[in-house]
Amino acid sequence: MERNLDYLVALSPRNEPKSGRKKAWQNSITSRSLGHAAATVKPRQLHPGEASPYARSVANESKRISTRIDSIAESATLKVDGKAKALQAAGRPVISFAAGEPDFPTPEHIVEAALLAVRDPKNHRYTPAAGLPDLRDAIAAKTLRDSGLAISPSQVVVTNGGKQAVYQAFATLLDPGDEVLVPTPYWTTYPESIRLAGGVQVDVFAGSDQNYLVTVEQLEAARTPRTKVLLFVSPSNPTGAVYSPEQTKAIGEWAEEHGLWIISDEIYQNLTYDGVRATSIVEAVPALADRTILVNGVAKTYAMTGWRLGWMVGPQDAMKAAANLQSHLSSNVSNISQRAGIAALTGPQDAAIAMRDAFDRRRQIIVAELNKIPGIVAPTPQGAFYVYPDVTGLLGRTWGGVTPTTSLELADLILDQAEVAVVPGEAFGPSGYLRFSYALGDAALLEGVQRLQRLFA
Repeated sequence: MERNLDYLVALSPRNEPKSGRKKAWQNSITSRSLGHAAATVKPRQLHPGEASPYARSVANESKRISTRIDSIAESATLKVDGKAKALQAAGRPVISFAAGEPDFPTPEHIVEAALLAVRDPKNHRYTPAAGLPDLRDAIAAKTLRDSGLAISPSQVVVTNGGKQAVYQAFATLLDPGDEVLVPTPYWTTYPESIRLAGGVQVDVFAGSDQNYLVTVEQLEAARTPRTKVLLFVSPSNPTGAVYSPEQTKAIGEWAEEHGLWIISDEIYQNLTYDGVRATSIVEAVPALADRTILVNGVAKTYAMTGWRLGWMVGPQDAMKAAANLQSHLSSNVSNISQRAGIAALTGPQDAAIAMRDAFDRRRQIIVAELNKIPGIVAPTPQGAFYVYPDVTGLLGRTWGGVTPTTSLELADLILDQAEVAVVPGEAFGPSGYLRFSYALGDAALLEGVQRLQRLFA
């Protein structure tokens, strides 16, 4: 065998160390019986330009992370929030508008339900990957109540937060090269989920002059024979924009006409203001129910971002496929979180309503105060807890010795000079915008905006 290995090594390029060549060839035949391989296998000559096993092993070592995973961008919102928290921990009085999570504690009756669940041994075991039956029943009831769609509990898959539901929805529907129409500005996770599923994102942009709401005409101009999915988000993160019932119906009928699937993110559907109601696209156009996946969760409405509980609702075949994926990806969501979710959806809603009222009050304050700054145009959002001002009027001007030309540079300037953290528009699409979350205390919110008023005076 040693003579055979020496023969194999002799075929390798001479500019590689002999010990490395020998080890690589040894590794290449360990899956067989070495004695048998040595007696019967004649090594083929390498093709011109072909790397030897040693060279390939070196190349593989230098490329430790797969191209697919290495291409994923870090969440811009979490990055900004993490930087703000690090500065706060270092003693800097930073006020952060970056985090997209309520500043309230989870309502007490939900916490109590979780405490009871922790002590019950039945929750210490595996449960169905698609979710607890009682929770799926509660989600079906909520879907009928808030989205106007009657479904079977078997059409529900409970996920580890809304992000998993978003990823699984795209993974379930997309083949490589399939196009997804994405109204822009968009939440930062959508592009990465589409890319991981092999899809192609097609941006359809609507600026502040359109209140960040795309039209049927824009969608039709972006549609191609490769278009398979329309992403529909109302209320929107990052803009807080809400489509009217008429706009929703028009878009839904257009999608139905062209046989498109829809992934509709309804995570903010219970956070709307000024008497506005977020109309589900399947309520506006019931015929879409067979080609629509609804994504939702308890995080925003019930201040449960850390509980990691979301869900997806859709046709039986799509949900069966998504449940199969999840059975290998993560299996069941924590039973404690699921029991808490049941309490959230079926219990008293007073605390959730009180939080929504607080968000409404803060919304009015931040919009009014931002619009006092020359160069900022802040449309009034009708949902979620974000305001997304156009800040192009501040760009190209000098502030504190710095002349920002992009909203990314402007966000850095604001953090450095005003100690206020905001997320730049580049995280959600084109430059020229900033996202402010108003899910923080009233006093901090007002102080943060007043710092900007002084900076840009």
